[in-house]
This record gives sequence, structure tokens and C-alpha cells, in this order.
Amino acid sequence: MLHMSPIDPETEVVPPAEEPEDMPLPSDPKVIFLGGLFILALLAAAYVASDIVLPLVFAIVLKLLLQPASRMLERLHLPRILAALLLILALFGTIVGLGTAISGPAGTWAAKLPEGIPRLQERLSFMREPIDTLQRFFHQVDDFGQTGPSPNAPVSAPGPTLLTTLLTRLFTGTRNFASGFFTTVLFLFFLLMSGDIFLHRLVEIMPRFSSKRQVVEISQQIESDISAYLVTITIMNAAVGIAMALAMWLTGVGDPVLWGTVAFLLNYVPILGTALGLLIFLLAGLLTIDTLWLALLPAGLYLGFHLIEGETLTPMLLARRFTLNPVLVIISLLFWFWMWGIPGMILSVPMLAITKIICDRVRPLAAFGHFLEA
Repeated sequence: MLHMSPIDPETEVVPPAEEPEDMPLPSDPKVIFLGGLFILALLAAAYVASDIVLPLVFAIVLKLLLQPASRMLERLHLPRILAALLLILALFGTIVGLGTAISGPAGTWAAKLPEGIPRLQERLSFMREPIDTLQRFFHQVDDFGQTGPSPNAPVSAPGPTLLTTLLTRLFTGTRNFASGFFTTVLFLFFLLMSGDIFLHRLVEIMPRFSSKRQVVEISQQIESDISAYLVTITIMNAAVGIAMALAMWLTGVGDPVLWGTVAFLLNYVPILGTALGLLIFLLAGLLTIDTLWLALLPAGLYLGFHLIEGETLTPMLLARRFTLNPVLVIISLLFWFWMWGIPGMILSVPMLAITKIICDRVRPLAAFGHFLEA
């Protein structure tokens, strides 16, 4: 935030051309034009080569998450390759263990879903008309500008339901990321094994001592702040997952490991993940619990846990490190979801935070970094 002091009427005002510029903006149109072309080319390459770029970016973020554990293992004088293998095995074992634990309950719920849809439709009958109206509106928007069907044309079969369409769009790109999991693990292993070799090479090629110091400061701040952010939200997400697992067990929905894992994973996606979680827990309660107000309890508890964690505890823990503009966070979420699907939404906030750290430390980009601040 800028702090401005009152101007003394007798004080001579400095002309705008002579005012000191703390955050200079580029004035050369060529620089702006070339910078815009570079950003567009970078984004286009990230979109076209997503099969390689996405696992690499995910591996870099995971390296920052595991960096504190890697430093601790180095202090224990473990060889770097052994420390990297231990961390990879711990990560892989956690993912495989969770997948094994939730595969059975997830299959059971998938089998129960077709039988529960009529009951769900009956309990949500009061929402049928608004949903049908919204679906007709979407169909009209899709057909806008197209030639209308002739009177003798056969009537097409009804399209997919609104919920099916939304879920299909929501999980676009998830399968591609799952297929690139091996690539992510491979990148992560070599990043952990290489340590700070890329930082050392970058420092060596910098021409001036001030540039070398700036590179080291930026690297240290990214490692410190992003690692703290990732570790903090992982711990808080685990707390939300445990709380939801207990809540689903106490309310009689069952399968606490499944629902705790769902809450844990969805909490990595700000705002949109919470909205999807509310929908999922609402449907689970309606399919399982007979009494209506008790059926709404799992979704209500999830919302309460999110308000305590997402609006109170996590901001309090991270307030000194991150002050990102919430509007730009939403824009970043939607943009990276369009680019890379669900993994892009998970990576959007760390990438935005890294961008702000770099802009704050590089003087020509300081104005853009200030624009990203809340």
C-alpha cells in the first residue's frame, strides 16, 4: 500500500518529469511490444507442449514442497541420490497408499450412484424446473447463429444433462496429467539429485556482483516463501481432510478415508475446489441420509471447516508472506484451468506467487509486482 503525506501549501511542487520513480515503467514501445510477444510465445509453447511442460512445472513445485525435508536429510550427511530416492519413495508410497485405500469405497459409490439417481431426483424435485430452464438457455446459446432446423427435420435425442456437461468440462485434462505422472516423478528425482547446480551455473554467468547477489536473493526467497506456503497449506488441507473424515463417519455417511481424501485434494484448489466439495458432500448426504436436515449436515460441516481454515487460520499463517490480489487469483485459476485443466488450477497460485517474488526483486518489473499485490 502506498502511504502519501499531506503537501505543505508553501512547499514547491516538483514537476512530474523530475519526480523520482520508485517503480519505473518501460517507455520504449519496442520493449513493450517485444515483451508482449515473448509472453505470448511462452504461453503458446506451454499450451502446445503441455505433455512436457506440465510435468516439469509440477516437479519444480513438488521439489519446493520437499525442499525442507531434503535439507534435513542433507544435514544428516545422507548422499544426495539416497535422499532423493527416499523422498520419491515416500511420495510415491503415500499416493499409492491413498489410491489403494479409496479405490474400494470409490467403486462402491460408483456402483450405488445409478440406483440412487431416482431418489436424488425425487429429493431435489424442487430444483428440477430451474435446472431445466438453465439447460435450455445453454442449448439456445449453443444454437445461436446457426441455421434453425427445418420443420420436417427429425428431433435429435436429448443431449447430456447439465451436471454431466459441467463435470466433463471440469475434469478436462486430468487424464493427460495422470498419464504424465511417471514423467513428473522422473523430473522430480533429477531435480532433487541435482540440488542447487542450476543456481550455481546461473550465478556464474551473471556479469556483475550485484546481479549475482540478486539472483541468489530471488532464489532464496522463492525457496523460503513457496516452501512455507506449500507446507502450510498441505498441513491445513490434511487437517480439513481428517475433520471431514470424522464428520462423515459421525453423520453415518461412511467411508471416512474416501471423503477425507476428497476434502484434502479439493482444498488445494482455492474457491472453485470448495464449491465442488460442497456439491459432492451435499449429494453424498442426500444419497445416504433419509432426514433432509441431517442430509445437509455434511455439506454444512465442510463449509464450516473451510471458513475456519481458509478464511481464518491459513491467511493468518501466510499473511506476512503472501498478499496476492484475490481478483487476479481467480483470473489465474480460470486461465490455467483452461490451459492445463485441474493440475493447472492447483499450480496457479504457486506460479502467481513466484511471479510476484521475481517482479518485486527485479526493478523494471516492480510496477507489475505491485499490481499483483492485494
